[in-house]
Amino acid sequence: IEAYVQATQSWYNGAIVIYAQDKSYGGYFGYNIPCSEEDAAKLVPGTKINIKGYKTFYKGMPEIAAGATFTVVEGADTYVAPAAIMTDLLGKIELLDQVGAFGAFQGLTVKSISYKNDAPGDDIYVDFTLGEATYSFCVERYLTDPETDVYKAFVNEEVKVGDVVDVYGFVYWYDANVDPGFASEDGG
Repeated sequence: IEAYVQATQSWYNGAIVIYAQDKSYGGYFGYNIPCSEEDAAKLVPGTKINIKGYKTFYKGMPEIAAGATFTVVEGADTYVAPAAIMTDLLGKIELLDQVGAFGAFQGLTVKSISYKNDAPGDDIYVDFTLGEATYSFCVERYLTDPETDVYKAFVNEEVKVGDVVDVYGFVYWYDANVDPGFASEDGG
């Protein structure tokens, strides 16, 4: 595929996780793509890349499998995707079509906040409500680390239970009740 880097998770152990998007199809999630730390530094938002690898599904999440390769497309234009408003897709199977894309979910109420390993420093799990339904989100530590304003807003209780907020992030489908590549009828 050819797409534009939208974000990356921390470079670690000779590999990187890439969130990419193109101008028409949507988002891509490249998992554990081998690269040097020097090449990882080139993957700033907007950079056009070519990724070669295999599409796979891990616990319902479509991804470009570990072991894929990438190259930066030299001299290419840049593109940072605007957040697509996806609030109306919450709870619908059609949200699965947006996996990997940068989305906005508006007017959600914070229901609960918890930390992986029960303390700040790792992922933050946030449940939001909209109407009678509850939706689970994750502030991914390796994407939004403890030094970012978003992470600090939760730790410093600037965002708290009962607040109504707009949420921006990459659509991710994990550990869903699905056959590979297909969502279950109950939303899984």
